[in-house]
Amino acid sequence: MLEIKDIGIRLGDFALEEVSLQLAPGDYLALLGVSGAGKTVLLEVLAGLVKPQHGQIKWNGHDITLARIQQRPVGLVYQDLSLFPHLDVYSNIAYALKVRRLPKAEIASQVEVLAKETGVSHLLPRFPGTLSGGEAQRVALARTLAAEPAILLLDEPLANLDAKLKGELRGLLRQINRSGKTIIHVTHDFMEAATLANKVAVIEKGRLAQFGTPEEVFRHPKSEFVARFSGIKNIFPCRTEPMPGLQGLQKATINPNCALAFLGPEEHTQGFVMIPQEDILLSQNPIESSAVNQFQGVVKESYISGAGMELLIDAGFEVVVSVSRLSFEKMALMPGKNVWVSFKASAVRFLAD
Repeated sequence: MLEIKDIGIRLGDFALEEVSLQLAPGDYLALLGVSGAGKTVLLEVLAGLVKPQHGQIKWNGHDITLARIQQRPVGLVYQDLSLFPHLDVYSNIAYALKVRRLPKAEIASQVEVLAKETGVSHLLPRFPGTLSGGEAQRVALARTLAAEPAILLLDEPLANLDAKLKGELRGLLRQINRSGKTIIHVTHDFMEAATLANKVAVIEKGRLAQFGTPEEVFRHPKSEFVARFSGIKNIFPCRTEPMPGLQGLQKATINPNCALAFLGPEEHTQGFVMIPQEDILLSQNPIESSAVNQFQGVVKESYISGAGMELLIDAGFEVVVSVSRLSFEKMALMPGKNVWVSFKASAVRFLAD
């Protein structure tokens, strides 16, 4: 069990403040945030490279807050990898094993196993300067794993890789995690977090904005910042009031001519409503359903997004909708196309100011 409690440190104008979270052995944590939010600083605190000014770090009940780097159960892989340029791949992987003064035969055996697991067996005689980005990332992982850390700290390991290499590295990271390794993975890409992690922490300006499972964080964000960072594009400031004649429903007025229905307690307040783009249905005609929010609109823009398409619809308010490519082609959803936008009251989430 990794326990981080009220960790804080000030570095010039930047401060990491009161960060607390817990990870069980084998957890995969995605540490999300914009550049400069404090993600890498937290990794360096965990690795012992930076000493916190207050707070505590425990591993399996033992206080390691001020422990020396060599006494911590962690291995850190920076974004720039920092492979030894004068050593070949074999010697880079073997470095931690040689430091432990293991017999040559055992070193050779462990390097062979690690090279096979990380897919770099064919690279052992090569030097870092001759490796591609994906190859160097695999070698850096193998070298770090040779030290047998209980926790693997990764600083944007998939940055600057093409889509094919990212897919391959994601598979390797899943494999490492399935072996029981706890992983803390810094990224600014919420899709990496959604596909790899079972825990997510969002850092905003040095503070922990939200921590939980991907479902909790991405489907139920607790702030506008987390919502936008989670990829939710439909976020509107609003004022709310009870919906006349409909018990349990609230009305969120987002502009003088448009209001949305959502589930919530009866009250008058201000805040934001958000609608995940995947929870919105497009149709060519009005539909009979439980979706109380239905608006006629027109397609303004369309663009490729992952395996599907995203559309910008003017329905009295500008709303982004995700559709499959098949639906896009079947409905001919080009700019200028008239459509109906529908979504349930339960799809609308409200955040108070």
